[in-house]
Amino acid sequence: MAKSIAELQGIARRVRRDIVEMITTARSGHPGGSLSAVEILVELYCNHMRIDPANPKWDDRDRFILSKGHAAPVLYSVMAERGYADAPQEKLGTLRRFGSVFQGHPDMRFIPSLEASTGSLGQGLSLGLGMALGARLDGRPSRIYVMLGDGEIQEGQVWEAATSAAFLKADKLVAIVDYNQIQLDGFVKDIMDVAPLADKWRAFGWHTLEIDGHDFAAIEEALADAAATKGKPTCLVAHTVKDKGVSFMENNSKYHGMPPTQDERALALQELN
Repeated sequence: MAKSIAELQGIARRVRRDIVEMITTARSGHPGGSLSAVEILVELYCNHMRIDPANPKWDDRDRFILSKGHAAPVLYSVMAERGYADAPQEKLGTLRRFGSVFQGHPDMRFIPSLEASTGSLGQGLSLGLGMALGARLDGRPSRIYVMLGDGEIQEGQVWEAATSAAFLKADKLVAIVDYNQIQLDGFVKDIMDVAPLADKWRAFGWHTLEIDGHDFAAIEEALADAAATKGKPTCLVAHTVKDKGVSFMENNSKYHGMPPTQDERALALQELN
């Protein structure tokens, strides 16, 4: 049963609190790109994808690949929210500890329900293309969703995969660019600008939509549009805010890979409550 926008917003608030708690407790991690991706992952896992957490390897399931694997906390929290047995809610506080299932990047050796081990940037779209072509060959209805970072798409392999996907008419493949405009060392435009981003994906032969990546209605509409598009893959350029939801962290490159202090944690949770 589809969730209302109010229900999705409530889930998003819980996920953001989880992210802040996990990274502060670990004293390590990437809050910026985790917080910017919340609404997209909540919509996919809670309202859109064909998945069964009780049967995570169901052949006809949709698949999600977090190519920007450093944003693992958002994926872990959403999987816990959906009830995946190998991503237990009560263990989220063990993020990045030795032996924890919640490693710094998604790792299938620890969480078999994951579709891929990721974190070496630039590779996720190639993986997704292979899965999409496999689904076509097997006659499966599965759709493949790949989230990319805007700094990540400076990698050449992304564009090789983009060319191949368009040429092969991989219409079961959806790339989602988390366009928060900040990467590790600063603003994307100052390091290696990727703009005009939507025009580039269109030029590579992709059906391309620009959306507000924090607007559940816009995300849902775009995903429905992607599902209805035949003969070409779809790219959603999602305009997002780095560290969305925590005002003193938003749009600040400092928090790309720096955890909040205990005092900042308290302020952040106060805002998110």
